Amino acid sequence: MERRFNLIKSDFEKHEKRKLPSFPFCYLTFKTDATSRVLEVKDISFTGMQLALKEGASYEADDIITGKIHWLGSSLDVIGTVKWTTENRLGLEFAKKRDIQEGVAKFLDMNHLVEKIKPLHKVEDGLEIPANLKYWLRSDGPVELFVWQHNNGEIAKFQILFMENFVEWEDGVGLQSGRVLSKRNADTPLIEEDEWVFNIDAYVDSHRVERVKDLIGHIGQDLLPTEVKGFLVRQLS
Repeated sequence: MERRFNLIKSDFEKHEKRKLPSFPFCYLTFKTDATSRVLEVKDISFTGMQLALKEGASYEADDIITGKIHWLGSSLDVIGTVKWTTENRLGLEFAKKRDIQEGVAKFLDMNHLVEKIKPLHKVEDGLEIPANLKYWLRSDGPVELFVWQHNNGEIAKFQILFMENFVEWEDGVGLQSGRVLSKRNADTPLIEEDEWVFNIDAYVDSHRVERVKDLIGHIGQDLLPTEVKGFLVRQLS
């Protein structure tokens, strides 16, 4: 599935959109203390998280929310302040308390994130995967890794999303990096997809690249073959 992107240019920044495969289930959730409401965590970083709102949920900016994050046997108590809301999303900033910050840092430790990665390219339970998507690794919310191939089997491009960081390499185009701005479900009839919007860096950001290389280094060969890891690292270097 070859996807091109739409370009939105301004004098100050460049935004690009991608439509990428979407996994229909999320095991990273947040249960509020006040209402016991369980919300899906759509995105998470060291500073906060984005939650999907269900019908009947009502929050306003500056509301304080306490609750517990659950993720495949792991849990974390957090306190946060609502920074923004839309009809179906909410942005929560974690409290700047030492115990909260240390808890989040431990919860999002690299080894913990890698433990939660699932090789979706091996899933056979009715998951529709594009024919030229060779590898798809996902760790609910923090990590998405896509490796695409040409018809001859050679790697055509890869995209790595690691928290707010986006790094992409494409054969004949090269490397670029950026910051994740938004993600929403795309209205496509044939396959589950998300539409991502990125703020593309004017120059490749070495910090983003090093973060992604560190992530790849932690991924075992049971998830990503050694030769593929080596190829990704070479292009990132």
